[in-house]
Amino acid sequence: MKKAVCLISGGLDSCVTAHIAKDNNYKIYALTFRYGQRHKKELKCAKEIARILDSKDHIIFDLNLSQFGGSSLVNENIKIEENKLENIGKKIPSTYVPARNTIFLSIALAYAEVVDADAIFIGVTSTDYSGYPDCRPEFIESFQKTANLATKRAIEGKKVEINTPLIFKSKSKIIKKGVELGVPFEKTWSCYRGEQKACGKCDSCKLRLKGFEKAGYKDPLDYK
Repeated sequence: MKKAVCLISGGLDSCVTAHIAKDNNYKIYALTFRYGQRHKKELKCAKEIARILDSKDHIIFDLNLSQFGGSSLVNENIKIEENKLENIGKKIPSTYVPARNTIFLSIALAYAEVVDADAIFIGVTSTDYSGYPDCRPEFIESFQKTANLATKRAIEGKKVEINTPLIFKSKSKIIKKGVELGVPFEKTWSCYRGEQKACGKCDSCKLRLKGFEKAGYKDPLDYK
């Protein structure tokens, strides 16, 4: 059976992505980052998602990016914006964590070499996105070239494919795909805040709610 390292954050997109990998008959090696984010709720969700997927292994990788700061996701002194829906993606928001996906994919690549995985699955999307430069197809193409040059596995003729099945899908299409695959959306967490109920005001909540509305389904999460 083919093997895949799946980056599972606990969010909706990464959950659907991992289920796509599972549906394509990959054995899942789950990878989640404890990177100094403001709350731990998404980590709990990631553990449950990895369990549901019957992951071969699930590594919680400690990487404290809050030591650098530079993002409202790792520094509580920086305000999380609440943009109007039509303004989301027009500028790089405070929730952008500097070079996060570059760092995450590099570590995932190392893990993939160790477990002899054929692919890395990451749930980036460039359609309904929040303006993050490391979610664009140009970045993924560039990282694929780096992976091909930087690894023993690739040099020996077995490239690790960087798989981004959602990159050109809207949030509503992602949700529809998740419904088709039986994704447990109630186990996911998208809100930038880690409170008992999702805030419904941050960019991530707004994109999620819009996606469910357009897809014609009710979001199972509770909102304030």
